[in-house]
Amino acid sequence: MRSLDDVIKAYDVRGVVPDQLDSDLAHDIGAAFVRVIGAAARDGGPGAVVIGHDMRPSGPDLVAAFADGVTEQGCDVIRIGLCSTDGMYFASGSTGLPGAMFTASHNPAEYNGIKLCRAGASPVGQDTGLSAIKQMVIDGVPEFGGPAGYVRDEDMLVPYAQYLRHLVGIDDIRPLKVVIDAGNGMAGYTVPAVLGDLPLDIVDLYFELDGNFPNHEANPIDPANMVDTQQAVIANGADLGLAFDGDADRCFVVDERGEIVNPSTLTALIASLELAKAPGAPVIHNLITSRAVPEVIAEHGGTAVRTRVGHSFIKATMAETGAVFGGEHSGHFYFRDFWRADSGMLAALHVLSYLGHKPAGSKLSDLLAEFARYSLSGELNTKVADAQVSIATVRAQYEDQPGITIDTLDGMTVAADDWWFNLRPSNTEPLLRLNVEAKDPAQMEKVRDEVLAIVGSDAAN
Repeated sequence: MRSLDDVIKAYDVRGVVPDQLDSDLAHDIGAAFVRVIGAAARDGGPGAVVIGHDMRPSGPDLVAAFADGVTEQGCDVIRIGLCSTDGMYFASGSTGLPGAMFTASHNPAEYNGIKLCRAGASPVGQDTGLSAIKQMVIDGVPEFGGPAGYVRDEDMLVPYAQYLRHLVGIDDIRPLKVVIDAGNGMAGYTVPAVLGDLPLDIVDLYFELDGNFPNHEANPIDPANMVDTQQAVIANGADLGLAFDGDADRCFVVDERGEIVNPSTLTALIASLELAKAPGAPVIHNLITSRAVPEVIAEHGGTAVRTRVGHSFIKATMAETGAVFGGEHSGHFYFRDFWRADSGMLAALHVLSYLGHKPAGSKLSDLLAEFARYSLSGELNTKVADAQVSIATVRAQYEDQPGITIDTLDGMTVAADDWWFNLRPSNTEPLLRLNVEAKDPAQMEKVRDEVLAIVGSDAAN
Protein backbone atom coordinates (compact mmCIF):
# COMPACT_ATOMS: atom_id res chain seq x y z
CA MET A 1 0.00 0.00 0.00
CA ARG A 2 1.33 3.42 -0.93
CA SER A 3 1.98 5.98 1.79
CA LEU A 4 -0.92 8.37 2.06
CA ASP A 5 0.67 10.82 4.47
CA ASP A 6 1.76 13.13 1.66
CA VAL A 7 -1.60 12.92 -0.12
CA ILE A 8 -4.31 13.01 2.56
CA LYS A 9 -3.39 16.18 4.41
CA ALA A 10 -4.82 18.16 7.32
CA TYR A 11 -7.66 19.77 5.36
CA ASP A 12 -7.88 18.03 2.00
CA VAL A 13 -6.49 15.47 -0.41
CA ARG A 14 -3.80 16.73 -2.78
CA GLY A 15 -1.07 15.16 -4.90
CA VAL A 16 0.61 14.72 -8.27
CA VAL A 17 -1.49 12.83 -10.84
CA PRO A 18 -1.09 9.89 -11.33
CA ASP A 19 2.00 9.25 -9.16
CA GLN A 20 0.31 10.17 -5.87
CA LEU A 21 -3.37 10.53 -6.76
CA ASP A 22 -4.94 8.25 -9.36
CA SER A 23 -8.34 6.76 -10.18
CA ASP A 24 -7.89 3.78 -7.85
CA LEU A 25 -7.21 6.03 -4.88
CA ALA A 26 -10.05 8.39 -5.83
CA HIS A 27 -12.39 5.38 -5.97
CA ASP A 28 -11.35 4.19 -2.50
CA ILE A 29 -11.61 7.67 -0.98
CA GLY A 30 -15.12 8.00 -2.41
CA ALA A 31 -16.17 4.70 -0.86
CA ALA A 32 -14.54 5.50 2.49
CA PHE A 33 -16.10 8.98 2.49
CA VAL A 34 -19.60 7.48 2.32
CA ARG A 35 -18.91 5.14 5.22
CA VAL A 36 -17.03 7.53 7.49
CA ILE A 37 -19.56 10.38 7.33
CA GLY A 38 -22.60 8.11 7.12
CA ALA A 39 -23.78 9.56 3.80
CA ALA A 40 -25.89 6.58 2.75
CA ALA A 41 -29.58 6.51 3.62
CA ARG A 42 -29.13 3.17 5.43
CA ASP A 43 -26.86 4.96 7.90
CA GLY A 44 -29.33 7.78 8.43
CA GLY A 45 -27.59 10.04 5.89
CA PRO A 46 -29.14 12.04 3.06
CA GLY A 47 -28.45 9.28 0.53
CA ALA A 48 -26.49 11.30 -2.03
CA VAL A 49 -23.20 13.17 -2.55
CA VAL A 50 -22.62 16.19 -4.83
CA ILE A 51 -19.39 16.18 -6.84
CA GLY A 52 -17.84 19.03 -8.82
CA HIS A 53 -14.48 19.66 -10.46
CA ASP A 54 -12.34 22.50 -11.77
CA MET A 55 -10.70 22.84 -15.19
CA ARG A 56 -7.74 20.52 -14.57
CA PRO A 57 -7.56 17.86 -17.32
CA SER A 58 -7.37 15.02 -14.79
CA GLY A 59 -10.63 16.07 -13.12
CA PRO A 60 -13.28 14.10 -15.09
CA ASP A 61 -11.52 10.73 -14.74
CA LEU A 62 -10.97 11.23 -11.01
CA VAL A 63 -14.60 12.30 -10.55
CA ALA A 64 -15.80 9.20 -12.39
CA ALA A 65 -13.71 6.94 -10.16
CA PHE A 66 -14.80 8.69 -6.97
CA ALA A 67 -18.43 8.47 -8.08
CA ASP A 68 -18.03 4.73 -8.65
CA GLY A 69 -16.74 4.38 -5.11
CA VAL A 70 -19.75 6.29 -3.79
CA THR A 71 -22.39 4.40 -5.77
CA GLU A 72 -20.87 1.00 -4.94
CA GLN A 73 -21.59 1.85 -1.30
CA GLY A 74 -25.29 2.25 -2.11
CA CYS A 75 -25.22 6.06 -2.19
CA ASP A 76 -26.36 8.28 -5.07
CA VAL A 77 -24.24 10.90 -6.82
CA ILE A 78 -25.23 14.29 -8.20
CA ARG A 79 -22.54 15.48 -10.59
CA ILE A 80 -22.54 19.25 -10.96
CA GLY A 81 -19.65 19.33 -13.45
CA LEU A 82 -17.40 22.34 -13.79
CA CYS A 83 -17.62 24.64 -10.81
CA SER A 84 -15.65 26.81 -8.43
CA THR A 85 -15.02 25.52 -4.93
CA ASP A 86 -17.57 27.92 -3.52
CA GLY A 87 -19.94 26.62 -6.22
CA MET A 88 -19.60 23.17 -4.67
CA TYR A 89 -20.19 24.66 -1.20
CA PHE A 90 -23.35 26.28 -2.58
CA ALA A 91 -24.50 22.94 -3.95
CA SER A 92 -23.82 21.21 -0.62
CA GLY A 93 -25.44 23.96 1.42
CA SER A 94 -28.53 24.45 -0.72
CA THR A 95 -29.26 20.73 -1.14
CA GLY A 96 -28.27 19.58 2.36
CA LEU A 97 -25.90 16.99 0.88
CA PRO A 98 -22.24 16.19 1.53
CA GLY A 99 -19.90 17.22 -1.25
CA ALA A 100 -16.57 16.63 -2.95
CA MET A 101 -14.69 19.18 -5.02
CA PHE A 102 -11.88 18.03 -7.29
CA THR A 103 -9.29 20.79 -7.34
CA ALA A 104 -5.71 21.48 -6.33
CA SER A 105 -6.48 25.19 -5.92
CA HIS A 106 -3.35 27.18 -6.79
CA ASN A 107 -0.98 24.20 -7.13
CA PRO A 108 0.77 23.50 -10.48
CA ALA A 109 -0.92 21.69 -13.35
CA GLU A 110 0.38 18.21 -12.50
CA TYR A 111 -1.55 18.27 -9.21
CA ASN A 112 -5.15 17.54 -8.39
CA GLY A 113 -6.97 17.03 -5.12
CA ILE A 114 -10.27 16.68 -3.28
CA LYS A 115 -11.94 19.06 -0.82
CA LEU A 116 -14.62 17.23 1.15
CA CYS A 117 -17.53 18.52 3.21
CA ARG A 118 -20.50 17.19 5.12
CA ALA A 119 -24.04 18.33 4.46
CA GLY A 120 -24.41 22.08 4.68
CA ALA A 121 -20.83 22.69 3.50
CA SER A 122 -19.41 21.71 6.91
CA PRO A 123 -15.70 21.01 6.39
CA VAL A 124 -14.10 17.57 6.64
CA GLY A 125 -10.57 17.88 8.00
CA GLN A 126 -8.08 15.73 9.82
CA ASP A 127 -10.05 15.72 13.07
CA THR A 128 -13.49 15.59 11.48
CA GLY A 129 -13.18 12.58 9.20
CA LEU A 130 -10.07 12.75 7.01
CA SER A 131 -7.92 10.68 9.37
CA ALA A 132 -10.62 8.03 9.53
CA ILE A 133 -10.98 8.05 5.73
CA LYS A 134 -7.23 7.57 5.35
CA GLN A 135 -7.18 4.67 7.79
CA MET A 136 -10.12 2.99 6.08
CA VAL A 137 -8.42 3.27 2.71
CA ILE A 138 -5.25 1.74 4.19
CA ASP A 139 -7.19 -1.08 5.85
CA GLY A 140 -9.43 -1.67 2.84
CA VAL A 141 -12.93 -0.25 2.45
CA PRO A 142 -15.60 -2.86 3.29
CA GLU A 143 -17.82 -3.82 0.38
CA PHE A 144 -21.53 -3.12 0.40
CA GLY A 145 -23.68 -6.02 -0.71
CA GLY A 146 -26.84 -4.09 -1.47
CA PRO A 147 -27.98 -2.23 -4.62
CA ALA A 148 -25.71 0.43 -6.08
CA GLY A 149 -26.63 4.07 -6.09
CA TYR A 150 -27.34 5.99 -9.26
CA VAL A 151 -25.70 9.01 -10.89
CA ARG A 152 -27.44 12.07 -12.29
CA ASP A 153 -26.16 15.38 -13.62
CA GLU A 154 -27.36 18.79 -12.48
CA ASP A 155 -26.14 22.24 -13.51
CA MET A 156 -25.90 24.48 -10.43
CA LEU A 157 -24.24 27.52 -12.03
CA VAL A 158 -27.39 29.64 -12.46
CA PRO A 159 -28.79 29.06 -8.95
CA TYR A 160 -25.30 29.70 -7.53
CA ALA A 161 -25.13 33.05 -9.31
CA GLN A 162 -28.67 33.95 -8.26
CA TYR A 163 -27.97 33.14 -4.62
CA LEU A 164 -24.83 35.28 -4.47
CA ARG A 165 -26.64 38.18 -6.09
CA HIS A 166 -29.41 37.75 -3.51
CA LEU A 167 -26.89 38.19 -0.68
CA VAL A 168 -25.35 41.46 -1.94
CA GLY A 169 -27.36 44.42 -3.24
CA ILE A 170 -25.53 45.23 -6.44
CA ASP A 171 -28.15 45.53 -9.20
CA ASP A 172 -28.30 49.34 -8.96
CA ILE A 173 -24.58 50.16 -8.96
CA ARG A 174 -23.11 52.87 -11.20
CA PRO A 175 -21.00 51.84 -14.21
CA LEU A 176 -17.49 50.63 -13.35
CA LYS A 177 -14.51 49.48 -15.39
CA VAL A 178 -13.04 46.33 -13.84
CA VAL A 179 -10.02 44.22 -14.73
CA ILE A 180 -10.62 40.58 -13.81
CA ASP A 181 -7.79 38.04 -13.93
CA ALA A 182 -9.16 34.50 -13.81
CA GLY A 183 -5.70 32.94 -14.07
CA ASN A 184 -7.13 30.38 -16.54
CA GLY A 185 -9.11 29.08 -13.58
CA MET A 186 -12.75 28.75 -12.65
CA ALA A 187 -13.48 32.48 -12.38
CA GLY A 188 -13.46 32.40 -16.19
CA TYR A 189 -16.56 30.22 -15.86
CA THR A 190 -18.31 31.89 -12.93
CA VAL A 191 -17.71 35.61 -13.59
CA PRO A 192 -19.89 35.79 -16.75
CA ALA A 193 -22.72 34.03 -14.89
CA VAL A 194 -22.55 36.21 -11.78
CA LEU A 195 -21.54 39.60 -13.19
CA GLY A 196 -22.57 39.40 -16.83
CA ASP A 197 -25.67 41.63 -16.70
CA LEU A 198 -24.26 44.33 -14.40
CA PRO A 199 -23.11 47.78 -15.69
CA LEU A 200 -19.48 46.65 -15.69
CA ASP A 201 -16.94 47.19 -18.44
CA ILE A 202 -14.91 44.04 -17.80
CA VAL A 203 -11.35 43.76 -19.08
CA ASP A 204 -10.91 39.99 -18.91
CA LEU A 205 -7.51 38.37 -18.45
CA TYR A 206 -7.02 34.65 -18.97
CA PHE A 207 -10.66 33.60 -18.88
CA GLU A 208 -9.91 30.49 -20.98
CA LEU A 209 -10.28 27.41 -18.81
CA ASP A 210 -6.87 25.79 -18.97
CA GLY A 211 -5.61 23.65 -16.13
CA ASN A 212 -2.09 23.85 -17.56
CA PHE A 213 -1.94 27.54 -16.49
CA PRO A 214 -0.12 28.88 -19.56
CA ASN A 215 0.07 32.51 -18.36
CA HIS A 216 0.92 32.53 -14.67
CA GLU A 217 0.25 30.49 -11.54
CA ALA A 218 -3.31 30.87 -10.35
CA ASN A 219 -2.07 31.99 -6.93
CA PRO A 220 -2.72 35.67 -6.21
CA ILE A 221 -1.10 35.60 -2.77
CA ASP A 222 2.25 35.64 -4.63
CA PRO A 223 2.80 39.23 -5.81
CA ALA A 224 4.44 37.97 -9.01
CA ASN A 225 1.07 36.64 -10.14
CA MET A 226 -0.63 39.99 -9.57
CA VAL A 227 1.55 42.00 -11.96
CA ASP A 228 -0.69 41.45 -15.01
CA THR A 229 -3.75 42.66 -13.09
CA GLN A 230 -1.89 45.70 -11.77
CA GLN A 231 -0.58 46.67 -15.19
CA ALA A 232 -3.96 46.16 -16.85
CA VAL A 233 -5.70 48.38 -14.28
CA ILE A 234 -3.32 51.23 -15.02
CA ALA A 235 -3.29 50.68 -18.80
CA ASN A 236 -7.08 50.65 -19.01
CA GLY A 237 -7.80 53.37 -16.44
CA ALA A 238 -9.90 50.86 -14.55
CA ASP A 239 -11.68 51.57 -11.28
CA LEU A 240 -10.29 48.38 -9.76
CA GLY A 241 -8.94 44.92 -10.49
CA LEU A 242 -9.91 41.48 -9.20
CA ALA A 243 -7.63 38.42 -9.30
CA PHE A 244 -8.89 34.92 -8.46
CA ASP A 245 -7.04 31.73 -7.67
CA GLY A 246 -7.52 28.50 -9.64
CA ASP A 247 -10.66 27.26 -7.93
CA ALA A 248 -11.94 30.83 -7.42
CA ASP A 249 -12.48 30.58 -3.68
CA ARG A 250 -9.97 33.42 -3.09
CA CYS A 251 -10.06 36.92 -4.50
CA PHE A 252 -7.43 39.66 -4.30
CA VAL A 253 -8.21 43.30 -5.13
CA VAL A 254 -6.14 45.98 -6.88
CA ASP A 255 -7.10 49.65 -6.49
CA GLU A 256 -7.23 52.25 -9.28
CA ARG A 257 -3.52 53.08 -8.73
CA GLY A 258 -2.51 49.50 -9.45
CA GLU A 259 -1.74 48.86 -5.76
CA ILE A 260 -2.64 45.52 -4.19
CA VAL A 261 -5.19 45.92 -1.40
CA ASN A 262 -4.10 44.09 1.73
CA PRO A 263 -6.54 41.28 2.64
CA SER A 264 -6.74 42.74 6.17
CA THR A 265 -8.12 45.93 4.66
CA LEU A 266 -10.73 43.90 2.77
CA THR A 267 -11.55 41.99 5.95
CA ALA A 268 -12.19 45.27 7.76
CA LEU A 269 -14.29 46.64 4.88
CA ILE A 270 -16.44 43.54 4.48
CA ALA A 271 -16.83 43.28 8.26
CA SER A 272 -18.31 46.79 8.30
CA LEU A 273 -20.72 45.88 5.48
CA GLU A 274 -21.84 42.60 7.08
CA LEU A 275 -22.30 44.30 10.46
CA ALA A 276 -24.63 46.81 8.81
CA LYS A 277 -26.91 43.82 8.10
CA ALA A 278 -26.31 42.08 11.46
CA PRO A 279 -25.72 44.75 14.12
CA GLY A 280 -23.78 43.59 17.15
CA ALA A 281 -22.77 40.24 15.65
CA PRO A 282 -19.41 38.56 16.26
CA VAL A 283 -16.82 38.74 13.45
CA ILE A 284 -13.88 36.36 13.21
CA HIS A 285 -10.33 37.34 12.28
CA ASN A 286 -7.18 35.28 12.52
CA LEU A 287 -4.34 36.49 14.69
CA ILE A 288 -2.13 37.82 11.88
CA THR A 289 -4.66 40.20 10.40
CA SER A 290 -4.09 43.89 11.06
CA ARG A 291 -5.04 45.55 14.35
CA ALA A 292 -7.26 47.68 12.15
CA VAL A 293 -9.63 44.72 11.79
CA PRO A 294 -10.77 44.43 15.44
CA GLU A 295 -10.77 48.23 15.66
CA VAL A 296 -13.19 48.54 12.73
CA ILE A 297 -15.33 45.69 14.06
CA ALA A 298 -15.68 47.48 17.40
CA GLU A 299 -16.36 50.83 15.72
CA HIS A 300 -19.24 49.25 13.80
CA GLY A 301 -20.76 47.69 16.90
CA GLY A 302 -19.51 44.15 16.39
CA THR A 303 -17.55 41.78 18.61
CA ALA A 304 -14.11 40.78 17.32
CA VAL A 305 -13.12 37.15 17.89
CA ARG A 306 -9.46 36.23 17.35
CA THR A 307 -8.54 32.74 16.07
CA ARG A 308 -5.62 30.64 14.94
CA VAL A 309 -4.63 30.63 11.27
CA GLY A 310 -6.51 28.06 9.18
CA HIS A 311 -9.98 27.71 7.76
CA SER A 312 -10.94 24.85 10.08
CA PHE A 313 -10.48 27.14 13.10
CA ILE A 314 -12.34 29.99 11.42
CA LYS A 315 -15.32 27.81 10.49
CA ALA A 316 -15.48 26.08 13.87
CA THR A 317 -15.38 29.39 15.73
CA MET A 318 -18.03 30.87 13.44
CA ALA A 319 -20.30 27.96 14.28
CA GLU A 320 -19.64 28.32 18.03
CA THR A 321 -20.19 32.08 18.13
CA GLY A 322 -22.78 32.64 15.41
CA ALA A 323 -20.38 35.05 13.70
CA VAL A 324 -21.68 36.83 10.61
CA PHE A 325 -18.32 36.96 8.84
CA GLY A 326 -14.71 35.81 9.07
CA GLY A 327 -11.57 36.96 7.26
CA GLU A 328 -8.00 35.73 6.85
CA HIS A 329 -4.76 37.31 5.67
CA SER A 330 -4.63 34.76 2.84
CA GLY A 331 -7.63 36.18 0.95
CA HIS A 332 -10.18 33.72 2.32
CA PHE A 333 -13.47 35.30 3.40
CA TYR A 334 -16.20 33.33 5.18
CA PHE A 335 -19.88 34.23 5.36
CA ARG A 336 -22.57 33.05 7.78
CA ASP A 337 -25.18 33.39 5.06
CA PHE A 338 -23.07 31.16 2.81
CA TRP A 339 -23.09 28.22 5.22
CA ARG A 340 -19.95 29.67 6.91
CA ALA A 341 -18.00 28.73 3.78
CA ASP A 342 -15.49 30.90 1.96
CA SER A 343 -16.31 32.61 -1.31
CA GLY A 344 -14.01 34.78 -3.39
CA MET A 345 -16.93 35.81 -5.59
CA LEU A 346 -19.01 36.97 -2.65
CA ALA A 347 -16.09 39.08 -1.43
CA ALA A 348 -15.74 40.55 -4.93
CA LEU A 349 -19.45 41.41 -5.00
CA HIS A 350 -19.09 43.27 -1.71
CA VAL A 351 -16.24 45.39 -3.08
CA LEU A 352 -18.06 46.11 -6.36
CA SER A 353 -21.23 47.04 -4.49
CA TYR A 354 -19.33 49.27 -2.06
CA LEU A 355 -17.57 51.22 -4.79
CA GLY A 356 -20.53 51.11 -7.16
CA HIS A 357 -22.81 52.83 -4.65
CA LYS A 358 -20.39 55.73 -4.12
CA PRO A 359 -20.65 58.90 -6.24
CA ALA A 360 -19.07 58.94 -9.69
CA GLY A 361 -15.39 59.81 -9.50
CA SER A 362 -14.89 58.11 -6.11
CA LYS A 363 -11.54 56.35 -5.85
CA LEU A 364 -11.25 52.95 -4.20
CA SER A 365 -7.92 53.89 -2.59
CA ASP A 366 -9.51 56.93 -0.91
CA LEU A 367 -12.48 54.92 0.31
CA LEU A 368 -10.30 52.20 1.79
CA ALA A 369 -7.93 54.56 3.59
CA GLU A 370 -9.95 54.38 6.82
CA PHE A 371 -9.50 50.59 6.88
CA ALA A 372 -5.73 50.59 6.21
CA ARG A 373 -4.18 52.11 9.34
CA TYR A 374 -0.86 50.40 9.91
CA SER A 375 2.20 49.08 8.09
CA LEU A 376 2.39 45.30 7.56
CA SER A 377 5.37 43.23 6.49
CA GLY A 378 3.48 40.43 4.81
CA GLU A 379 4.47 36.84 5.55
CA LEU A 380 8.23 36.21 5.57
CA ASN A 381 9.56 32.63 5.64
CA THR A 382 12.90 31.54 7.09
CA LYS A 383 14.26 27.99 6.88
CA VAL A 384 15.32 26.77 10.32
CA ALA A 385 16.64 23.53 11.80
CA ASP A 386 14.20 23.53 14.73
CA ALA A 387 11.27 25.94 14.72
CA GLN A 388 10.56 25.61 18.45
CA VAL A 389 14.17 26.32 19.38
CA SER A 390 14.15 29.42 17.16
CA ILE A 391 10.90 30.65 18.72
CA ALA A 392 12.34 30.14 22.19
CA THR A 393 15.45 32.12 21.22
CA VAL A 394 13.34 35.05 20.02
CA ARG A 395 11.14 34.90 23.11
CA ALA A 396 14.17 35.17 25.35
CA GLN A 397 15.10 38.43 23.65
CA TYR A 398 11.72 40.08 24.26
CA GLU A 399 9.96 38.58 27.27
CA ASP A 400 11.71 40.71 29.91
CA GLN A 401 11.29 44.00 28.06
CA PRO A 402 8.86 46.48 29.66
CA GLY A 403 5.46 46.86 28.02
CA ILE A 404 5.71 43.55 26.15
CA THR A 405 2.96 40.93 26.12
CA ILE A 406 3.37 37.42 24.71
CA ASP A 407 0.72 34.86 23.82
CA THR A 408 0.90 31.42 22.23
CA LEU A 409 -2.52 31.04 20.60
CA ASP A 410 -0.75 30.13 17.34
CA GLY A 411 3.03 30.05 17.44
CA MET A 412 4.11 33.12 19.41
CA THR A 413 2.77 36.66 19.23
CA VAL A 414 4.86 39.41 20.81
CA ALA A 415 3.09 42.77 21.18
CA ALA A 416 3.89 46.31 22.30
CA ASP A 417 1.76 49.44 22.15
CA ASP A 418 2.62 50.38 18.58
CA TRP A 419 3.85 47.12 17.04
CA TRP A 420 3.46 43.34 17.15
CA PHE A 421 4.86 40.31 15.43
CA ASN A 422 3.89 36.66 15.15
CA LEU A 423 6.21 33.71 14.59
CA ARG A 424 4.64 30.37 13.78
CA PRO A 425 6.04 27.16 12.33
CA SER A 426 4.88 25.69 9.05
CA ASN A 427 2.88 22.47 9.41
CA THR A 428 4.61 20.87 6.43
CA GLU A 429 8.07 22.44 6.02
CA PRO A 430 11.05 23.38 8.25
CA LEU A 431 10.04 27.03 8.08
CA LEU A 432 9.23 29.84 10.46
CA ARG A 433 6.61 32.30 9.23
CA LEU A 434 7.02 35.90 10.41
CA ASN A 435 4.35 38.62 10.26
CA VAL A 436 5.05 42.12 11.59
CA GLU A 437 2.83 45.18 11.96
CA ALA A 438 3.63 48.64 13.31
CA LYS A 439 2.34 52.20 13.36
CA ASP A 440 4.47 53.22 10.38
CA PRO A 441 6.87 51.66 7.84
CA ALA A 442 10.03 52.69 9.73
CA GLN A 443 8.89 51.00 12.94
CA MET A 444 7.72 47.91 11.08
CA GLU A 445 11.06 47.57 9.27
CA LYS A 446 12.98 48.00 12.56
CA VAL A 447 11.06 45.21 14.31
CA ARG A 448 11.13 43.01 11.20
CA ASP A 449 14.87 43.28 10.82
CA GLU A 450 15.48 42.67 14.54
CA VAL A 451 13.46 39.45 14.55
CA LEU A 452 14.89 38.19 11.26
CA ALA A 453 18.41 38.78 12.58
CA ILE A 454 17.70 36.64 15.65
CA VAL A 455 16.03 33.89 13.62
CA GLY A 456 18.78 33.96 11.00
CA SER A 457 21.51 33.75 13.60
CA ASP A 458 19.78 30.82 15.23
CA ALA A 459 19.22 29.08 11.89
CA ALA A 460 22.91 29.42 11.02
CA ASN A 461 24.08 27.74 14.25
